[in-house]
Amino acid sequence: MGRGKIAIRRIDNSTSRQVTFSKRRNGLLKKAKELAILCDADVGVIIFSSTNKLYEFSSTSMKSVVQRYNRSKEEINQLVNPMSDVKLWQMEAGLLKQQLQNLHETHRQLMGEELCGLGLEDLQKLENQLSLSLQVIRMKKEESLTNEIQELTRKGNLIHQENIELYKKIYEARTYATNFDENNGFEACNSGVIQAHSPTNLHLCQPEDQSMLDIPLRETISRWNDCMIDAGK
Repeated sequence: MGRGKIAIRRIDNSTSRQVTFSKRRNGLLKKAKELAILCDADVGVIIFSSTNKLYEFSSTSMKSVVQRYNRSKEEINQLVNPMSDVKLWQMEAGLLKQQLQNLHETHRQLMGEELCGLGLEDLQKLENQLSLSLQVIRMKKEESLTNEIQELTRKGNLIHQENIELYKKIYEARTYATNFDENNGFEACNSGVIQAHSPTNLHLCQPEDQSMLDIPLRETISRWNDCMIDAGK
């Protein structure tokens, strides 16, 4: 025979009310513990009895659960509040300001400043960080130099190839000029031989009055005749 439904209302009998409270409280705390273990949830339960006696359960610590609850309530209230955007930006600005301050402090420490407050472990971490950064910088420097050397080598090969082509063109031009001069000289010699063996017909018109010719003109004509006679020989 199944159990009948119990009306959800205050139990008038104090004894029955206390027994029911004890049973339901233990069951609720057991379910909360199972929920935290099975579902990896952060659970906190707070119970005050009618006699103001406190019962509680928390999967981690009740203080952390309450703080997390309060932060969540504040975030919800900020979303509902019309001024939530302003407050959100103010919080974001505060976080960025703190991050900037931390970065400045880290930068000064990397530069070897403000090291008085650091312990041996912190100094060792700083040294390891500097060594790793220096190694990365050297690798980047070697990569950059290698790329530059390869580029210069490629340009040098191109220039060398262009020089070879220019030398070829200069050699071809000189060869052509030499052959051209030799052919012109041979033709000139052949022309001179032909002209030397061909008869020369000269017709000189003597003026009627020989006294009109002055002495330099006579000498010029005499030399011209001598040259023509030699050429005819």
